[in-house]
Amino acid sequence: MLISRPRGTNDILPGDAGKWRHAEATFREVCRRYSYGEIRTPVFEHTELFQRGVGESTDIVQKEMYTFTDRGNRSITLKAEGTAPTVRAYLENKLHADPQPVKMFYICPIFRYERPQAGRLRQHHQLGVEAIGSAQPSVDVETIALAMDFFEMVGLRGLEVRLNSIGCPRCRSAYRERLVKYLSAKEGLCPDCSRRLVQNPLRVLDCKRPECRALVQDSPAMGDYLCDECSVHLAHVQEYLGGLQVPFDLDPHLVRGLDYYTRTVFEIVHGALGAQGSVCSGGRYDGLAQECGGPPTPGVGFGLGIERLIMALEGSGVSLPGQEEAQCFVAMAGDRGCDAVTLVRDIRRHGIQAEMDHMDRSLKAQMRHAGRLGVRYTVIVGDEEAIKRRALVKEMASGQQEEVPFDKVGSFIAERIGV
Repeated sequence: MLISRPRGTNDILPGDAGKWRHAEATFREVCRRYSYGEIRTPVFEHTELFQRGVGESTDIVQKEMYTFTDRGNRSITLKAEGTAPTVRAYLENKLHADPQPVKMFYICPIFRYERPQAGRLRQHHQLGVEAIGSAQPSVDVETIALAMDFFEMVGLRGLEVRLNSIGCPRCRSAYRERLVKYLSAKEGLCPDCSRRLVQNPLRVLDCKRPECRALVQDSPAMGDYLCDECSVHLAHVQEYLGGLQVPFDLDPHLVRGLDYYTRTVFEIVHGALGAQGSVCSGGRYDGLAQECGGPPTPGVGFGLGIERLIMALEGSGVSLPGQEEAQCFVAMAGDRGCDAVTLVRDIRRHGIQAEMDHMDRSLKAQMRHAGRLGVRYTVIVGDEEAIKRRALVKEMASGQQEEVPFDKVGSFIAERIGV
């Protein structure tokens, strides 16, 4: 094979694309209901945006970014996550002048150089929302509610919300000091976590290796170190979620892998994905705008991978749409290609999915092909029909046939299909 796709990427074939369209259309509809407008940012950004926004010590920046130098000798990085580019766009386009908060959603590819695994590819695709400009806990809860409503509409059940607060820079420093003291007395951290202990100790809590998870099981909890403002914020988030009857579990060791998070962090997990069952994760990032060179601007959002979502849906036995089949087939006898091309275009203009022969099959073979396609109607055009300018329209299920003027075929079928 001379050409094959790069490792960690996937082809979405026509038979599977219907699942993606279903997920994306459902997400767009939920976002519309919540008054989130769509934003489309470039597929690449200046590398500094991710270095400053995501954090120099994160695995994403240190190990996973696709970074290259362009012909202008600028360092460019393929989109490694969706939040920093959205905040950059908010600042650059002066969206702070719009009514706040500015609520945006995106559907985009994400690029990370990591070991490919089920549902986690080097190019994967993400649905995300960002609400920028409000520090109120009600916005935190709205993003969680939006995600849960989306999962309900798309058919995914059995979800669990895990919630925590990682505080603000003021109260986190005391917790960081206590956590480092606790972990420094332990032995057996993996090499990555030994580095994180110096650079970013909270990231140790996010390690998935069994030896590290065992060590942090009894580590100090951030909740014991929250300042009054962060404690009140978390209490309101819990109160509002309770009011919405959204069940959740407080996870004192839940953190996120990016440096910009503050206060609320959450994950939504599903059992069909096994040990690493997260289908959605997010939280608040009140300091990110400043890291990007803007004024203090609070924000909150989430991201969810489409690949993992489809895996969870299929693992739960949820029926997903496949490729749409043609509703009508135009079959022609003899040299009637011009009439067939004209008819099939008119039928399509009536909103009907229609097909015709492109393989020079005999009329008998065309009828067999129409049967395999499962169309509801076949339009037959032969010499006699061409002379009379009246096509023979056959309902495939009943076998009933009716002569219809050429210029009425589209409307005739549309009326019966209910388009």
